[in-house]
Amino acid sequence: MRSPMKIAGSVAVITGGARGIGLAIGRFLAARGARVVLGDVLQAAVERAAEEIRAEGGEALAVEADVTREADVERLMDAAIERFGAIQVVIANAGIARDGLMLSRDPATGKVRRNLSAEDFRAVVEVNLTGAFLTLAEGARRMAEPGTPGVLFVISSINKAGQPGQLNYASAKAAVALWPKILAAELHWSGFAGIRVVGIAPGYTRTEALEAMEQASLEAVLKDAPLGRLVEPDELAATIALAIENEAINGTTIEVSGGVAFGPWQRAK
Repeated sequence: MRSPMKIAGSVAVITGGARGIGLAIGRFLAARGARVVLGDVLQAAVERAAEEIRAEGGEALAVEADVTREADVERLMDAAIERFGAIQVVIANAGIARDGLMLSRDPATGKVRRNLSAEDFRAVVEVNLTGAFLTLAEGARRMAEPGTPGVLFVISSINKAGQPGQLNYASAKAAVALWPKILAAELHWSGFAGIRVVGIAPGYTRTEALEAMEQASLEAVLKDAPLGRLVEPDELAATIALAIENEAINGTTIEVSGGVAFGPWQRAK
């Protein structure tokens, strides 16, 4: 029987680590002894994030990386190994949203218009789907080659159930929610059973974007939440921490939503 994986002493690579959920996860794991590598396309912001973690007594490295570029993701993983010697945890967290209805009517003229452009559709799929694939693939390779046990996380969303106005975003999040079951089986069949795959599907979480919503819209979001408030980023991080140290958690996507379930369709804000 393998020894249980521990957060303390592990190396965790987190994309989208400059702010929001990614930074919260990095701080949470670093406070428990993990050495974290934050990747983000925002160079100055990710460097500040790593400095924050170091100021709190943690070990952190910042790497500018665009997850849609394979060479950038390779460089991110290589930087983690060069600095810390191995990778045990990879969290594909980078994501964007560009909302819009596929078609609508102009309220003034009544004419049909297209709101969601092909450019915006592709941009979200590139970051949220292709970027997640590259992150997990390169992370898994860095675990498999030396035979390092580890866990790959992909961040989905409760909007995987389908949200009008988010055709691109919900489609990508629905797709990655399937990956843990598929990839856990693939890795097992290929002889890499020590590498686990877990999805995390957050509900409405306290981030800068949600806190910037107008009060009425935020209240509309929360009225159907049994929790009665936004999910805290540390609650997501605690779920990830639990999964890291519990090897029975594998091949599944865990919702951390405060009980939110979609009822009557609401247009994405």
